[in-house]
Amino acid sequence: MTQRREARDRILDAALEIAETRGWEAVRLAEAAHSAGVALADLPSWFREKEDLVDAWFERADRALLADAARSEFKDLPPRARLHRAIMTWLRTLATHRRATRQMVLTRLEPGHIHIQCRALHGVNRTVQWLREATRRDARCFWRALEETALTAIFLTTFMFWLWDDSADAVRTSRLLDRLLGGAERIACCTPLARRTRSERARTSAPASNSTPGPGATPTPPPE
Repeated sequence: MTQRREARDRILDAALEIAETRGWEAVRLAEAAHSAGVALADLPSWFREKEDLVDAWFERADRALLADAARSEFKDLPPRARLHRAIMTWLRTLATHRRATRQMVLTRLEPGHIHIQCRALHGVNRTVQWLREATRRDARCFWRALEETALTAIFLTTFMFWLWDDSADAVRTSRLLDRLLGGAERIACCTPLARRTRSERARTSAPASNSTPGPGATPTPPPE
């Protein structure tokens, strides 16, 4: 399995290098395989078409955010900070080939590529689900669907902004993401689910009444 992953990564890295020098449109699977030292006859074992390279590139970012989420310091963060860190980790994984990533996305958005766009939406959904798993989001039923919708909108808005963000370490993207998460957090606090959760927490954290009378307390008379 490790050798298969290494060969797959070599092909992907070769394709990304071609894209950086000549553009994503110039990438050909056969050339990437040759650069990676993989025989053309073996290429379908890893990639059957060029779009598979795009999926593999974004899956690499998915693996990076999941690996980071396993760190103890990540688990100790508050929910909003976990989401911020997870999304920024995903983006930083792609940062070494931002230009190629931007060209991949623009190619997928071209008119007439409906089948590719459906595939892209599936990939976005997969990443959003990994974000929920990594950050331990546990909303259910209607609230889960609402949370997924909001998280998808935040993720896509941040991603599209990041594609053209030339600030150092994507600091402008980080600030935008923080504002988006902050706004979503404030809205979420007003939902019936949030109010009910706060009420339940207050009830369970309230100190139990002490049945032993304190000094000077009037004792309860015995029943007649």
